[in-house]
Amino acid sequence: MKISVLTVCWNSAATIRHTVDSFLAQDHGDKELVVIDGNSSDETLSIVQSYPPDQIRLVSEPDSGMYDALNKGLRLYTGDAVGVLNSDDCFHDRRVLGRISAGLETADIVHGDLDFVEDHLRKRVVRRWRAAARPAKGFRTGWMPAHPTFYVRRKVADAVGAFDLSLKVASDYDWMLRAVELHGFQTAATSHVLVDMMVGGASTRSLASHIGHNLEALRARRRWLGSGPIDYALVAKPVRKLGQFFGINSTGTAKQSRHGVS
Repeated sequence: MKISVLTVCWNSAATIRHTVDSFLAQDHGDKELVVIDGNSSDETLSIVQSYPPDQIRLVSEPDSGMYDALNKGLRLYTGDAVGVLNSDDCFHDRRVLGRISAGLETADIVHGDLDFVEDHLRKRVVRRWRAAARPAKGFRTGWMPAHPTFYVRRKVADAVGAFDLSLKVASDYDWMLRAVELHGFQTAATSHVLVDMMVGGASTRSLASHIGHNLEALRARRRWLGSGPIDYALVAKPVRKLGQFFGINSTGTAKQSRHGVS
């Protein structure tokens, strides 16, 4: 199974080498990396172009933001399955794409565990997202997968369509909701850490961004699930995340190798 990985970047010179290295280190051979650059003005392009081009496709042009760039990626990828690796994130170890491919042999959607780290050198873990199987009422209960671990077969991506550009920070939530709740696709959770995610993303960098994400997520549930002006998930979704901070100590680290972590 060929797996396509979409990486959106803009002025990501400080982190993108870690991202690309973690992709190239994957022991699953049938893979491609599609890098959609927003016309960076730093060294991002020269870093990506320094790698052999046989497994990396690069597009660089102005865009209207991350979700516009992801829509370009959805039009460009050639694999049997697709997911997203952010330009400041890394695959957790060499076996991630192999585990995803194995999961997609029997399911339409696979997602897994995620560690939030301070950086990709020390790998100090500050938060752990552990995947859970979809409950009976799915997104209505506050449940959601971690988007950086969310991989789907091509038929799922075709059915779901484009990311909603009217949503500024929760279009990935909206996309996953549509994939899981509207089409009856089979979803599987793997109990392996798939991605090391740097803290400080668009939806997690501040209290205001958390609030904005939750309000946009409510907007998605109202549109697709018929939720009211306030629903159970509006409270349950952030409460579920509180548990991600427990069990983290000041020395919590992931074992590092020259290709990310192992």
